[in-house]
Amino acid sequence: MELVQIKNCIHEIRGMKVMLDKDLARMYEVETRVLKQAVRRNSERFPPDFMFELSQDEWADLRSQFVTLETGRGKHAKYLPFAFSEQGVAMLSAVLNSKKALEMSIQIMRAFVKMRQWALSHEDLALHLQEMEKRYNQKFVDIEHVLTYLMQKDQKKVSQLNRQKIGFKS
Repeated sequence: MELVQIKNCIHEIRGMKVMLDKDLARMYEVETRVLKQAVRRNSERFPPDFMFELSQDEWADLRSQFVTLETGRGKHAKYLPFAFSEQGVAMLSAVLNSKKALEMSIQIMRAFVKMRQWALSHEDLALHLQEMEKRYNQKFVDIEHVLTYLMQKDQKKVSQLNRQKIGFKS
């Protein structure tokens, strides 16, 4: 599985980056019920910062973000999904104890690390921008005014181009 596909399965819930049980089950090539059963049998290995069950509201919010939902009997889970943090994913591979689970956990850990590095680099840029704004406040305000003026000017041109001419056409 590619890094991009794994990143698409990582969601932010309760301020944590997590993966859902159904996505992990698909990656580990096991049924979701088998994965959940293994977690329940080893519940002492999964404290709340490793794994938690989504609330009804959280699940509804998350489902509304999915572009397509399958319809029909048996297409939706009967129980609320589990969400696993990075540490929970690592623990899950130990609980499932299969070669595929170990391989996928390594790839998932890499995806989490890449996302953390990306977030830190962008946080760094935001801090630098804030420092520059403090230091050169007036210059940023001037630039903002110029950009606003140019954007308004461009919008007027676009609206004039979109307006159709009326009258006699030969």
